[in-house]
Parts: sequence; structure tokens; C-alpha cells
Amino acid sequence: MSTQLLFSDAVSFATPLLAVFAVDIAVGTDAPALPTLLTTSDALSDAASAFLTSGEFKAACGETLLLHSPNGLKADRLLIVGLGKVSKLAPTELRIGAGTAVRVAKTKSIRNIAIVFPEDRAISDEHLESLDCMPSARSLVEGALLADFDPDTYRSDRKDRSLESITLLAPDQQKATQDEIRAGHAEGVIFAEAQNFTRSLVNEPGNVLTPTELGRRTAAMCQTAGLSCEVHSTAKLKELGMGAFLGVAQGSAEPPALIVMRYKPAQLAPGGKIVALVGKGITFDTGGISIKPADGMDKMKYDMAGAGAMIGAMQAIAALKPKIEVISVICSAENMPSGTAYKPGDVLTAMSGKTIEIMNTDAEGRLVLADGLHYAKTLGATHLIDAATLTGAVVVALGKVNSGLFSNDEATCDHFHAAAKIAGEHFWRLPCTEDYRELIKSSIADIMNTGRDRWGGSITAAMFLKEFVGDTPWVHLDIAGQAWIDDHHTEIAKGPSGVAVRSIVEWVRALSV
Repeated sequence: MSTQLLFSDAVSFATPLLAVFAVDIAVGTDAPALPTLLTTSDALSDAASAFLTSGEFKAACGETLLLHSPNGLKADRLLIVGLGKVSKLAPTELRIGAGTAVRVAKTKSIRNIAIVFPEDRAISDEHLESLDCMPSARSLVEGALLADFDPDTYRSDRKDRSLESITLLAPDQQKATQDEIRAGHAEGVIFAEAQNFTRSLVNEPGNVLTPTELGRRTAAMCQTAGLSCEVHSTAKLKELGMGAFLGVAQGSAEPPALIVMRYKPAQLAPGGKIVALVGKGITFDTGGISIKPADGMDKMKYDMAGAGAMIGAMQAIAALKPKIEVISVICSAENMPSGTAYKPGDVLTAMSGKTIEIMNTDAEGRLVLADGLHYAKTLGATHLIDAATLTGAVVVALGKVNSGLFSNDEATCDHFHAAAKIAGEHFWRLPCTEDYRELIKSSIADIMNTGRDRWGGSITAAMFLKEFVGDTPWVHLDIAGQAWIDDHHTEIAKGPSGVAVRSIVEWVRALSV
């Protein structure tokens, strides 16, 4: 699909569908909705005025109203998309609005649409803070491109409804403003394409996306993006002494893959920081000997979503070119039950030399990450971030609204919170303090791979990882609740979400300054 940006009058633009945004400017919870278009075009307002005053359209976020053959416009259809209360309007609502417009077009097999860039001057200053052009343009493009993704890849009767083109129509403004909109448009394409690449990886079934195949696809992306990439397997893991990673992999006929990507810019910012992105890449998780219930096991192909997020982030980093060195370590394996599988009660020796008593073989993600985090440190990492669909406990704690955030460093955590806010993604910090360490102490080894009871499961998992981080500033993202969308939303299809890609990239950019 192509995206283009035009500084052109929307009224005279011929398109099968023209989308324009509306907000509710009513003040107070009991006041009736007052839908108002975010445009200064009288022709657009006139075409919609009868419907905006009828009371049938409230401009709630994601609400739509489709008008055919609108008077005074060259567009075949005018789609009014609500963004909610004007007092709460932010780039996130623009992302939802653009995505909603694309999803409406897809259901009607419309292949080409245009979106009217929102104008804050259409609303008085007392109701709306200024909408900055750059983040607005970026959010619109992100929302539109993310909405075009559908997960029905393997349906034999699939009718491809992907859009052919999306045009963003911005008013003809001063050059400085146009440059900001262009920059936002370009970044939006980079972020959305990276996130969709992640989603395409997570969407693949386990019989297709084996660890070896994940390595191939990652290497192909790196070659295109200009990144260096090495893909290793069992022999290298043995050479490095990655006993925890090998323990997980030994139950499968599929060999593991240790994938290492590197980005090094021509010009580095002062400070000598090297950021490492470490991802859990379990391409299918049965739970091993501690096997999972059959119900829902089909979704365990998404247990490599943390690795997918890091791979997508590296694609975006290569395009954005921050002035900081970035390494990514992906630890990929299958967790299978067999005669060679590791067992509860086994003791594994990690690359760092720590010994681990296995209490549950379904707590395998933290084992591969333990070796991945330590290996990243040996490669020179000064800052670490990992992402993983690590625990069901984090979903119990936070539901599917926030992902879990853990850190051992306040400044690093603050940087990530700021990055997530820019990215429009939701993370909630949970404790990772030494008083929880008692829960993973083993009587036979250094640590256990689960807590001694079920309480605080996402925290004890983070404490386990912290053992392999040391004093290196570190962020751990437990994305189990948000990596998969169970139901269609107005702006995005159900299936893999690609969560954390945008936040990780923004965090890297913040560290590069």
C-alpha cells in the first residue's frame, strides 16, 4: 500500500472515501454532545451540518457516520470519524481515528481513501490545546497503516481487502509547518511498517516460524535495512555455555537460534552508550513436561512476541538512524515435552555461572532471557531492555490495558515512561525490590526458576531476570496481556498487536541524545 502527503484542498480532491474528524466540544458530563469538525473548510462543514446537529452522531472516539454523495465535494463518500471529548484529544485519539477510517473502508472493499489533516484552529483556544503538527501527522499515518493489517493469511478463500493508497490531505500552510507534517508522515510510515513486520512474525503458526525460520527472516530484514546479523544454533550455545537456553531447547527436534543484530551509526553521540534489546523468542510453548492445558494452547505461537518486538524495533532504528550503538539478542527455541526435555527438579547452569533449580518447565522464557541478558552484557551493553510474553500473572494484575514494567534504575525507567507516552502505549511499573528475592531462593542451587508460591508471579519472574543484569541499567517489559488482541476494535484487527515496538524505539532515541 502506498501513502502520500498532499498539501491540497480536500473539497476538490476526488476519492472514493474522504475521512474528516469530529470532536465533542460540550462542556460538562451532563451537557449534550456538540460535534464539531476539525476543519476550517466551510464546504466540509456544510456537507455534514445537518447530521452534526441532528443528535444521532455524538463524536465519541471511534464512532462513525458515512455520507454518500456529499454536497459540494468531489469525494464519493464522506466519513465523519469521532475522536471523543475535545478536552482529551491527543495523538492517541488521532491514531484511533485514522485506523477507524481505514477499517470502515476495508469492510466496504474501498481501496483508496483520503484523510483530512485536523486543524486545531477550527476550535477555539478555550476548548483545545494546540495540536502539534509533527506528532499529529505521525499518529495519523501509524493508525492508518496499522489498521490495514489483517491476520487471515492462510485462509484459502481470503479476499484481500488491503488498501491500495492512503492520502493525507493537509492545508497549504507555512513551509515550517509543512516540514513538520512531512517529518511526521515519514516517521509514521517507519514506525507502522516496523510494527506490522512484528505482527506478521507473531501471526505465523509454529510449524512455519520455527527458530531457524525466525533467524532467516530476521537476517533478510537486516540485509534490506542495512543491519549486520548473525544467526547461531546449538554449537554456539554450547561454546558460550548457555546452559539455561540449551535446557529449554533440548526437548525439541527443532534446533534453537541465537540471533544477534547490530546497528552502529556513522556518527555517535558522546557518552559511549551501547543499548541492548533482548527478546524472548519461544516460537511455540507447550509448557514442556509441565504441560499447559489444551484450552488456549493454539495461541502459544505468540510466545515469541517479545523477540518480534525487538526485531521490529531494530528495523525502525535502522531507518531512523539515532546516534547510538544498538545490539539486539534474540533467544529462540521451542519448549516441547519429549524424552530429552528438561524436567522439574533439574539444575541448569546459566552462562553467567549461576545455577538454577527447575521448579516448572513452563517458566522457560526467563531461562532463555537469562542467557540472552548476560550475553548482551559481554557484548558491551551499557543499557538493557528485554520484552517477553513472560507471565500470566501480569495479566491477572493489570488486565489487558497495561503491560508490566520493571526496572532497576530510576532514570532509565523515567526515560522509558516518557518514551511510552510519546508512543501512545501503556505500561505500569511494578516493584522489583530485594525483599522479593527470598521467594526465588533455592535450597539446592542459587535460585529457582519460579517463586516458592504463586503470589506475585510477574514480580518473581522479574527478580529472576534481575539476577543476570547486575548493576547495568535495565528495563523489563512483560507484554503477555497486550501482545495478542482477542477481539476486533474499531481501529485494529484482532490478532497480534506488535505492542512495545514504538516505545522501545522512542526509548533508544531518548538515550541517544
